[in-house]
Amino acid sequence: MINKITIVSLFVLILAGGVVRSTGSGMGCPDWPKCFDRLIPPTEVSQLPEGYEEKYIAGRQKKNERFAGMLDRFGNNELADRIRNDESILQHEPFNAAKTWTEYINRLVGAITGFLLLLCAIFSFTFFKTKKSIFIWSVINVVAVGYQAWLGSIVVSTNLMPWIITVHMLLALVIVGISIYTYFKARSLRDKDLLINHTSSGIKVLAACSLLLIIVQVAIGTGVREEIDLVSASGHLLGRGEWLEQVGQVFDIHRSLGVVSAVVIVFLFFVVRSRFAPSSHQSRFTNVLLLLLALQIGTAVLLAYFDIPPYAQTAHLVLASLLFGNQYYLMLLLGKVAWK
Repeated sequence: MINKITIVSLFVLILAGGVVRSTGSGMGCPDWPKCFDRLIPPTEVSQLPEGYEEKYIAGRQKKNERFAGMLDRFGNNELADRIRNDESILQHEPFNAAKTWTEYINRLVGAITGFLLLLCAIFSFTFFKTKKSIFIWSVINVVAVGYQAWLGSIVVSTNLMPWIITVHMLLALVIVGISIYTYFKARSLRDKDLLINHTSSGIKVLAACSLLLIIVQVAIGTGVREEIDLVSASGHLLGRGEWLEQVGQVFDIHRSLGVVSAVVIVFLFFVVRSRFAPSSHQSRFTNVLLLLLALQIGTAVLLAYFDIPPYAQTAHLVLASLLFGNQYYLMLLLGKVAWK
């Protein structure tokens, strides 16, 4: 049960992160882990600490220097120099109570999710003798979420540097994937009487290809979002409807792969429905997959033809995450064992 709650919490966290990004609230709290050096953030300018702009910019500069030094040690000198010399990183954003509280709620959901993942690792010790991999992966997930929290602090200190936001998003999917895997393995042990052998490797390969396409689409989609952010921040007097025209080839690739991915998902739907009973877990998750695909296509149309509305950006991101989670669980169901 705790694992299932954690998975739901992870998707809520992705939703919160999407709202933060679509509303431009990422710098609503200029420090981390506190917000304006407070556990409960301010609601008006009079509550701000005196001289907070200089204090947080200086702190951000020190953290960025440490991060750049780490990149130097890994041989990424060019990126380290960019972080050291990019003056926009140290630009201060005026206080906005709505953005501050949006970012604060995002962090609060993140803290709750981290606590739930820790509980999962603690409870997973009961599987240490029967299925050691559940315990190992649960512990790895706690380490991963710790790294994710550190990466979140880097996102703040670098003033939302695009490529770091992309890594932040992809790591979130890794954490979701590990949680789904441990849930599946634990349920396989609990419901042994409901398991049947299933050896159709062709369906599993098809599901794996569909999952890979979704992951690639998420990665390229974050690239599209990075380009849109750059266009919106460039200062050119362009309407939102003109932003996609400036993005270039990465959007064309994203759109073309989206069509391929949709075709594969539809094909997978018909293959699964022809092999499994309508009441089976496999058919049910395939039905959900098709519904999520339809909704995702709808948000894509809104983004492409209705001036990139912010709510559609958030919905597009969350639906992509749900597609990933549903497809991954379906692939596990189509493995060597499956539920009746």
